[in-house]
Amino acid sequence: MRSSFSVVEPSSASKLSRCKRALPALLVAAALAMNAHAGTAPAGGLHLLSQGHVPSAIAAGLAPSVQALNTSKQLKLGLVLPLRNEADLDSLLGQLYDRSSPQYHHYLSSQQFTDRFGPTQSDYDKVVSWAKAHNLKVVSTASNRHIVDVQGSVSDVNRALHLTMRQYQHPSENRLFFAPDQEPTLDLSVPLLHINGLDNYVRPYTHMVRQPQTADATVQRATKATGSGPSGNFLPSDIRAAYYGSGSLTGSGQTAAIFSYDGYLSSDLTLYYKDTGAKNPGVPVSNVLVNGYNGACTGSDSRSSSCSDGEQILDIANLAGMAPGLKQILFYEGTSAGDILNQMASDNKASVITCSWGGGDFGSSDDAIYKEFQAQGQTFVNASGDAGSYTTSNWDAPSLDPYITDVGATDLTTKSAGGAWSSETAWSDSSGGYLSKAGYSTPAYQQLAGVITSTNKGSTKYRNDPDIALEGNFDNPTVSDGSMETGVGGTSYAAPRLAGLIALANQQAAANGQGNVGFLNTALYNFGVGSNYHTYFHDITSGSNGGFKAVAGYDLVTGWGSPIGPAFITALLSQ
Repeated sequence: MRSSFSVVEPSSASKLSRCKRALPALLVAAALAMNAHAGTAPAGGLHLLSQGHVPSAIAAGLAPSVQALNTSKQLKLGLVLPLRNEADLDSLLGQLYDRSSPQYHHYLSSQQFTDRFGPTQSDYDKVVSWAKAHNLKVVSTASNRHIVDVQGSVSDVNRALHLTMRQYQHPSENRLFFAPDQEPTLDLSVPLLHINGLDNYVRPYTHMVRQPQTADATVQRATKATGSGPSGNFLPSDIRAAYYGSGSLTGSGQTAAIFSYDGYLSSDLTLYYKDTGAKNPGVPVSNVLVNGYNGACTGSDSRSSSCSDGEQILDIANLAGMAPGLKQILFYEGTSAGDILNQMASDNKASVITCSWGGGDFGSSDDAIYKEFQAQGQTFVNASGDAGSYTTSNWDAPSLDPYITDVGATDLTTKSAGGAWSSETAWSDSSGGYLSKAGYSTPAYQQLAGVITSTNKGSTKYRNDPDIALEGNFDNPTVSDGSMETGVGGTSYAAPRLAGLIALANQQAAANGQGNVGFLNTALYNFGVGSNYHTYFHDITSGSNGGFKAVAGYDLVTGWGSPIGPAFITALLSQ
C-alpha cells in the first residue's frame, strides 16, 4: 500500500499485478521520522528501507522464481532520499494555494525548496560515499539532492543491499522479469525513501490507443468526427477553437515540458504537419536527455517493438497547437520516471508539464517531487488511462496520485469543421474511479461538500479520478514511424491539450504580474462546488466508462467536465 496521505489544502477548501511499488504507510512515516535523526545509525547497523521493492505477485506465489539474475549484469539504480521538514512543507503548500493567504502563489525557486525541504548536503554526501564504498559507480547527482543515481553489477548490488536479484516468470505476460528476493537493507546511517530500478515487473506504456475494429474486421467503430483534418479528425487548431475560441493568448513567453520514456523521430513531426495539413506553429522543441539516455526511439512502450513514436508526436503537436506561441517545449526523455520527474523539478524551467505514460517505475516515492512542483508553481497534468473504470488489472501509477491533476477523455462534437464547441459526451474508454490498492485516502479537495454524492458513486475513503476531461475519442491523427494514422484516441490527447490551455493562463498571469497557476486541483474543486460552476466547465452528463456514469457535476468519467477556456482562465487568475 502507498501511504494514505491526505493532500494539505487551505482551510477554505478548508492491473492484480501492477500495484507493486506502493510504500506502506507506517514504514514511510517511520522513514520520514528518522530523517530528523539522520546521523544516528539504526539498531544493528542496518537500515531497513520502506517496503515495495518486491512485486506483490512474488509474495502471492503468482510469479515463480526461475533463476538468479546474471551477477555480471549491470543495473542502474536511483537512491531516493526523503524530504526534510515535510510537515512544514505541507503547511506552506496550503498557504500557496489559499487565496486568503499572504503566501498565495508566492512560489519558491528550486534552490529555496532545496534549502528548506531537500535532504541536507551532509546526508547526500553520506549516500554518495556509501555507494562508492560498495563499488557502485555514481553516474549522476541531483541539484535538489533528492536522488543519487548509481550503477553496478548484480553481484555488487546483492552485497550492498543484502539480497539476491532473481528472474521470475511474469504471471500475465510471456516474459521473465527481474526483482529482488526480499526487501533491501543497508548499512547506512542516512534513511532512504526508496530505491528505483530494482525490478522491471511493470513495463512503461503510453495512453495512446488505436481505434478497435468491430466484429467485421473491415469496419471500425463509428465516431462523430467533426474536425478539419483527414477523415474529419481533429487537428490541434480545432481543439484550440473548441476550448478557447479566437482569443489572443498563445502561451507567449511560456515554457512547457513533456514527460517521455522514449525518444522520437524529428522526421515524424515534420511528416505530421505535412500529411495532416495542420499548421506548424514553429514552437522550438528541445530534447532533454536524462541520466545518460541517448535519445533513441526504442519502442519503450511495452506494446511496441520498434520506433512507435505516435505518442511522442501527438504530445508535441497538441501541446503546441493549443499554445502556438510557446517560447519552447522541453521534451524530457529517459528510462526512470523518478529521474525524469526530478530533473524537471530541479531545472524548474517549465511552468506546465504533461505526461501520457503509465507503468514503468512510477511510484509513491515520486510524491516528494510532485510536492516540489507545487511549491515551485509548476502544473503537472497526467492522462488518467484508457481502459474504462479502474480495476486492479488495468490501473498503474501515476494515475490516482492526489498531488497531480488526472485528465480523462471525452467525445467532442463541434459546430463545424474547425468550429466552436457544440456538445460533448463521456468517452467510454476513459479511465476513472478509485482503488484501495492505489493506497491514497480521499484528498481534502475531494472532501468538499457536493463533490462525492450518491449519484456519482464516488468514494469518500479513497482518491477519485479523473479531475477534468477533454476530447480524446477515436477521431484524432498522429504519425508513427513514418506513417500517418487517423482514428487514434486516448487520454494521451487530453493531457497535452489541457497543458496548452494552462500555458495560456500562465501567459496572462505573467502579464498581470501574478504567479503561475501551479497545482490545479484546489481551484478545480472550489470552482466545481461554487455557484458559477457552469460558467467555467462544460458539464458532461451522458456516457459512461463501464463502472461509472457521467452525471451532473463531478463524476468518475469526466471529472468536472471540460474547460470553457476563456472563463476558466479568468477564474484561475481571479484574486
